[in-house]
Amino acid sequence: QVQLVESGGGLVLAGGSLRLSCAASTSRSTFSNYATGWIRQAPGKERVFVAAISWSGSSTRYADSVKGRFTISRDNAANTVYLQMNSLKPEDTAVYYCAAGRRGLNGLVGSYDYWGQGTRVTVSS
Repeated sequence: QVQLVESGGGLVLAGGSLRLSCAASTSRSTFSNYATGWIRQAPGKERVFVAAISWSGSSTRYADSVKGRFTISRDNAANTVYLQMNSLKPEDTAVYYCAAGRRGLNGLVGSYDYWGQGTRVTVSS
């Protein structure tokens, strides 16, 4: 079982930055079986993939809409995954979920087995 807790959301002006954190409450040996990703859900829309990272951190994947602006990283010693978001746009407004899945690096929302409760990001113009 993997429990995920997100933090770091908030209100920011367009062009600004935020860093989201995802802390996993499980053993490192368990967490090492999973890739970790960020998925977002805008109001009235379906959840969409944003970024994912392998356990080792050697592989990452990004949605085209965030490439060059967002960076996913992880600190395995702390069982924490981060999403650095720069040059934010109003269309980035959404609830951001952290999720873990054995096949999570494939970028498919359905590949994730465990989900956090989400953190809200609002970008104002």
